[in-house]
Amino acid sequence: MVYILLADGFEEIEALCPLDLLRRAGVEAKTVSVTEKRVVTGSHGIPVTADLTAENSLSDIEMLVLPGGMPGAVNLDKSQFCDGLLRAAAKNGAYIAAICAAPSVLASLGLLEGKNATAHAGFQDKLAGAHVLDAEVVVDGNITTSYGLGGAIPFALELVRQLAGQAEADRIRNAIAYRH
Repeated sequence: MVYILLADGFEEIEALCPLDLLRRAGVEAKTVSVTEKRVVTGSHGIPVTADLTAENSLSDIEMLVLPGGMPGAVNLDKSQFCDGLLRAAAKNGAYIAAICAAPSVLASLGLLEGKNATAHAGFQDKLAGAHVLDAEVVVDGNITTSYGLGGAIPFALELVRQLAGQAEADRIRNAIAYRH
């Protein structure tokens, strides 16, 4: 199961684009509020009703996705629920993906130590221990990072590739008329 973690102030496109493309590919993906409340408000005031909350048990983690946005990334970083999920996912070798400011959350837990990664230009200095690349999407082992909203589609297509294969990623790319 893919879980997309939502905290108040998340960047809406960075959460919903991966959710949409993963579901188009037939990948089971759900949104999860990192608090007990189901409605999470994005950084642009758009309320989203999460599929699950921090009260749910998430034991079947195949991939965790962290959208950026401010103060969403800060709120993810402060969340003990998010912290526990990331540690469990890392320990079990699950895929972990973060975009925009959210790779800084991974860095704060030491998950980017010695890894290639990217983030929004304003957060690249917060990627302690990582080898920072100026690239749209960076994959290093089970960790995928992207620089921000402008990279949401390539980021999401990479997640589809990882979970459903290159042919499915290509099919989705063609279906949404993405020509990048």
